[in-house]
Amino acid sequence: MAGERDFWLKDQLGMEITSDGGRATVVLECDERHLNPHGSVHGSVLFAMVDTGMGAATLGTLTGDDFCASVEVHVRFLEPVFAGTLRAEVGVVKAGRRVVQLEADVWEGERRVATATGSFAVIEAAPR
Repeated sequence: MAGERDFWLKDQLGMEITSDGGRATVVLECDERHLNPHGSVHGSVLFAMVDTGMGAATLGTLTGDDFCASVEVHVRFLEPVFAGTLRAEVGVVKAGRRVVQLEADVWEGERRVATATGSFAVIEAAPR
């Protein structure tokens, strides 16, 4: 994505992020580091994918040096995941001047395992 920076969580989880305008995709290959004590992918991994994708999609709607931050993200876990490649597909529903509304689905192959909605604040860059 334009202006993408690496960050610790992205590197630790192994997320690959692509974005174009108000859409983003986050892909992650599950391995043992993503599992909870019961052997399924920890919910926080899916949350991180959705939140990161929403940030990338929001940035695609902004101009200049403006940036964004999560206001709220609601994730519904539909089915457990034990292995495989996860893909979060995120899209902007409405980009307002101060708040951007988004939706996301997380897939393991053709199986939808989570769905999410979120709001991101648009933060104006400090004047230089």
